[in-house]
Amino acid sequence: MRIRDCSAVVLLSPLCLLALLQWPTAGWSACDDPPARRVNWLHCDKQGADLTGADLREAVLTQTNLTAAKLAGARLSGADLGGATLGRADFAGATLVGARLVSAHLDQTVLVGASMAGARLDRAVLTQANLSKADLSGARLYQAALTGADLSGVNLSQATLAQADLTDAKLPGANLSGATLSRAVLENAVLSGAHLHGAKLDGANLLNVDFTGADLGEATLADARIDGARFADAKLDSTIWTNRRRCPPGSVGECR
Repeated sequence: MRIRDCSAVVLLSPLCLLALLQWPTAGWSACDDPPARRVNWLHCDKQGADLTGADLREAVLTQTNLTAAKLAGARLSGADLGGATLGRADFAGATLVGARLVSAHLDQTVLVGASMAGARLDRAVLTQANLSKADLSGARLYQAALTGADLSGVNLSQATLAQADLTDAKLPGANLSGATLSRAVLENAVLSGAHLHGAKLDGANLLNVDFTGADLGEATLADARIDGARFADAKLDSTIWTNRRRCPPGSVGECR
C-alpha cells in the first residue's frame, strides 16, 4: 500500500518529497530579519543601514552589501563577511575577533580602534581605509590591498601580510613585531617609530620607506629593495641585512 501522508517515514510520494525539499531550511533567515546573533543575511542589501552596537556575532554576511553602513561598536566576532561590500562603512570600536573578511571590499572603511585579533582578511581590499589603533594581532592579510591606508599605532604583531600592498601606507608607531611581510610592497610607506622586532621583510619592496627610529632588531631584510629608504636612529641589532649578513649587535642607523 502506498502511503501519501507526508508525515510518514517510508514510501513517500514524489509530491511529498518535493514539498519537503522546498520547506525552509532550519535556521534560515530572510533579509528583513532584525539584527541578531547568527542572523543570516547572505547576499542581502543593507546599504547605509544603522547597525550601531548591534550583536551580529557569528552572523552570515557573505557577499552582503553594507556600503556606508553604521556599525560602530557592533559585535561581529566569528562573523563571515567574505566577499562583502563594506566601502565607507563605520566599524569604529567594533569587535571582529576571528571574523572572516576574505576578499571583502573595505575601501575608505573606518576601523579605528576595532578589535580584529585573528581576523582573516586575505585578498581583502582596504584602500585608504582607516585602521588606526586597531588590534589586528595574529590576523591574516595575505595579498591584501592596503594602499594609502592609515595604520597609525595599529597592532599587527604576529600578523601575516605576505605579498600585501602597503604602498603609501601610514604606519607610524605600529606594532609589527614578529609579523610576516615577505615580498610585500611598502614603497613610500611611513614606519617611523614602528616596532618590527623579528619581522620578516625578505624580498619586500621597501623603496623610499621611512624607518626613522624604528626597531628592526632581529628582523629579516634578505633580498629586500631598500633604495631611498631612511634608517636614521633605527635599531638594527642583529638584523639580517639585504645581503644576508647579520648586522652587529647594537647597530643603529647603519648595518656595519
